[in-house]
Amino acid sequence: MSHSRKPITELGLSDRFRDSLSCGDDANKPDFRELDLGSPVSPLRTRHNQSAAAATSSSSSSGSTGSVSGRTGNNQVAKRSHSGELSGSSENNSPTRSFKPGHRRSDSGTLQPLIYSGQSQRSPSSSSVPASSAAVNSPPLNVLPAGNICPSGRVLKAGMAAAPSRSSRTDVLGSGMGNYGHGSIMRGGRGGCVAAGEAASARLSDSVKRVDPEEVKRAGNEEYKKGHFAEALSLYDRAISLSPGNASYRSNRAAALTSMGRLAEAVRECEEALRLDPNYARAHQRLATLFLRLGYVEDARKHLCYGGLRPDPSELQKLQIVEKHIRKCVDVRRIGDWKSVLREVDAAGAAGADSCVGLFMCRAEALLKLHQIDDAESSLLHIPKCEANTISSSQARFFGMLSEAYCYLVRAQIEIALGRFENAVTAAEKASQIDPRNVEVAVLLNNVRMVARARARGNDLFKSERFTEACSAYGEGLRLDPSNSILYCNRAACWFKLGQWESSIEDSNQALHIQPNYTKAILRRAASYSKLERWEEAVKDYELLRRELPDNNEVAEALFHAQVALKKSRGEEVHNLKFGGEVENISGLEQFRAAISLPGVSVVHFQVASNLHCKQISPFVDTLCGRYPSINFLKVDIQESPTVATAENVRIVPTFKIYKNGSRVKEIVCPSREMLEHSVRHYNL
Repeated sequence: MSHSRKPITELGLSDRFRDSLSCGDDANKPDFRELDLGSPVSPLRTRHNQSAAAATSSSSSSGSTGSVSGRTGNNQVAKRSHSGELSGSSENNSPTRSFKPGHRRSDSGTLQPLIYSGQSQRSPSSSSVPASSAAVNSPPLNVLPAGNICPSGRVLKAGMAAAPSRSSRTDVLGSGMGNYGHGSIMRGGRGGCVAAGEAASARLSDSVKRVDPEEVKRAGNEEYKKGHFAEALSLYDRAISLSPGNASYRSNRAAALTSMGRLAEAVRECEEALRLDPNYARAHQRLATLFLRLGYVEDARKHLCYGGLRPDPSELQKLQIVEKHIRKCVDVRRIGDWKSVLREVDAAGAAGADSCVGLFMCRAEALLKLHQIDDAESSLLHIPKCEANTISSSQARFFGMLSEAYCYLVRAQIEIALGRFENAVTAAEKASQIDPRNVEVAVLLNNVRMVARARARGNDLFKSERFTEACSAYGEGLRLDPSNSILYCNRAACWFKLGQWESSIEDSNQALHIQPNYTKAILRRAASYSKLERWEEAVKDYELLRRELPDNNEVAEALFHAQVALKKSRGEEVHNLKFGGEVENISGLEQFRAAISLPGVSVVHFQVASNLHCKQISPFVDTLCGRYPSINFLKVDIQESPTVATAENVRIVPTFKIYKNGSRVKEIVCPSREMLEHSVRHYNL
């Protein structure tokens, strides 16, 4: 087939673009780089020397294999490998053909341009093409060669601009693996995916950065107004993370913490807000209110009147009232007027210092000095955690000592009053470590140590039965701590062993004056009363102990013997009284009448064995029999002993009747446990 025959479309193209595509000595050079393979999306080019077609390589695009080959007159086939190198191979009896890049051979043997029907592509960047694929050169931006079909289907003429591409994917040549062969064009290679992922990540990061912290703060304010303080706190935290240098966010966070009762944290947030903006008036006002609630009057005044700010009149008045009551509290504490201390503490708390740890501890100390030890101990459970050292206030003082040291000072006094001497020493030592120069703390530490040593020495002497020396040891401790009920009770035990029962009663009374419910002191006094045959006082003490220790068998037996002795001292006849008796089962009328005629008190339980209520209360009757051994407890089953039920006119069970010296004094039908025991106790000796 002759080389002079060219399609009309190619002739027209050569004529119209000869100057631009075939320029002198550079006619054999590619437009972009050497060894251009003639991509279907590249501009069609003509060669300067058409007669040298035998020496030029012919290329065709193979959709199945991806190979590109050219045949020469010397039967050498020039091939381009995947790496871009050229290699030759012989092919016999092959006519010489010259195919232009970007053309195919028609059935008639003419060369026709390949028609491109896809979207135009930008020239790919070499940095976005992976190593496994060769980049394909694209035409100049928005320009397609004449005769190519636009995405709209219209045929562009030479020089017409193509529509902007909607796709930003990179065109790459296939590596011959998978569904693509050598030279096949793939859209959006791996480089494009990476670029797209990075772009999406960047857009996401930008969207996160675009979150307005003011909007987050306003959302927190809305939650705060609804009373959702935890949610508001979380939103304020988010606003702070977006804008750490904003003082108002810190102040708002302090407000949420205050509403949640976390005052020490709120103080630190206000202080951080003032570090960011020292002139932030709202933070000063909020910090003044917090310090007032915590009882730090001077710190509250400093922030309330900061920089010439006009203080809120109501806040200033509250501060003055709190200051007045705290000052009075200091004065009355100094003279030991503990009732007035309680009154001033309550007034200061009501005025605004409702979270002052020092005032809480002062109340506990006053209760201790008023010998209300149980109330003082229970008040410690309601005291806020002592956080004075977590607040950056160097003047956090109470009664002349650091606030935290005062907390430990009061705790040491309560511990030693309750007999926990080791705990008292530990608390006093902590107070001394916090405020080592305070005289009151130093005196307390010395006294606590000496009292603990005196008590330990007295206990050792008592165990060695050296009771006189033990009395002296306990006396030394009492000289240092004259309000220690434990030492009084221990010395009363020594006097009892020495046979000095009057002295034992006296020390027991001293211990009970300090600690009214001190059971050991009651037991010491009851035993001393028994030794002195003061049976009425002994019975009262033992009955008190029975209420406190209902399951203590020793106390029950002592009470029984004291009751018998009291009856004898009054001249009453005592027959068949024994301690630890069981409930007696009555089976006949004669047995019943003989039992209730005995001296003393008898309680009769009329029952039916199958009755549910009788089954429920019967075990409690056994318990009462052990608690009140001087009372005779009887049991009658009205179905088994109908004559007794008829004689006593019992129709409803359970029924209880109480007899004294043979005469009925009380009848109870279906009582509760509390009512039954109250009646038994009332008629007990």
